[in-house]
Amino acid sequence: MATIMTLLNEAQLPDSPSARLDAELLLAAALGKPRSFLRTWPERVVSREAHDLYDRYLARRVAGEPVAYILGRQGFWSLDLEVAPHTLIPRPDTELLVETALALLPASPSRVLDLGTGTGAIALALACERLSWQVLGVDRIPEAVALAERNRERLRLANVAFRASHWFSAVEGERFSLIVSNPPYIPSTDPHLKQGDVRFEPSSALVSGQDGLDDIRLIIDQAPGHLENGGWLMLEHGFDQPDAVRDLLLSRGFTAVESRRDLGGHERISLGRWTC
Repeated sequence: MATIMTLLNEAQLPDSPSARLDAELLLAAALGKPRSFLRTWPERVVSREAHDLYDRYLARRVAGEPVAYILGRQGFWSLDLEVAPHTLIPRPDTELLVETALALLPASPSRVLDLGTGTGAIALALACERLSWQVLGVDRIPEAVALAERNRERLRLANVAFRASHWFSAVEGERFSLIVSNPPYIPSTDPHLKQGDVRFEPSSALVSGQDGLDDIRLIIDQAPGHLENGGWLMLEHGFDQPDAVRDLLLSRGFTAVESRRDLGGHERISLGRWTC
C-alpha cells in the first residue's frame, strides 16, 4: 500500500509547470479530501480503491484530458463551478472581464447580458458580486444552458437567469447597460488547436473564421441594437487582436474605446460605449 507522498512523487505526468498541481488535485479528488489534507497527512496510506481511481485519473491526464473535465469542476473568481466537455473551461484570464465590469458600472440596478455564457462563469461571478444587477447569460448550446442553470441553482443566485440564444437571437427588443462576452477568437488555422488541453474543448467555443474575428464582428455589429444609451460592450480577445478589435468598435460608432491588460501585460479585453 502506497502513501500520499509516494503517489505524488511517483506520478508520471507530462512535464509542465502544473504537473505537481495536477497530481495533487487528482489525488485529493480520488480521496474525497481537500488538497490541504495531502500536506497535513503525507504519510497516510491510500486505500486500494482510492489508489485505483487515482491511477485512472492519471491515465486520462497523460492522454491530455484537462483536469477540469476529469473532475467535472473548475474554480473561477470565488466560485466552484461544474464543467463539462461541451463548454469551455473557465480560465483566470477571463476574470479580467469581471473585474473591469464591476469597476465600470455602479452598484445600482442594471441589466447585464453575457453572450456565449458556457458554464455561466462570467454571469454568475457578476451576479454574485452585484445583487442589485439582473444578469442574463445566453448560449446556443442547450447542454451549456442546462449546466449554467445547475451552477446557478447550486449557488442559490436569484438575480441571474440563463436562456438558449445564438448570440442576440433570443433577446429581441431587450436592452442592457452592459454586454460582456468571451467569444470564440482563435483563427481556424492556429496550430495550437491540435496541442494541449484545447484538443478536448469544443471547437465552436474556440474557433471563429480565418482571422478569429468572425464572431467578434457580428457581436460588435449587432450590440448597439441591444444597448441602452451610454451602455458598454466588453469583449475578451487574443493577445494579438486588440488593434483589430478597437478598429471594429470605432468603425461601428462606439466611443471611449480602449483595451485593458491582464497580469501578463497583454491587452486581452477591449470595450466601448454606445451613445444613441
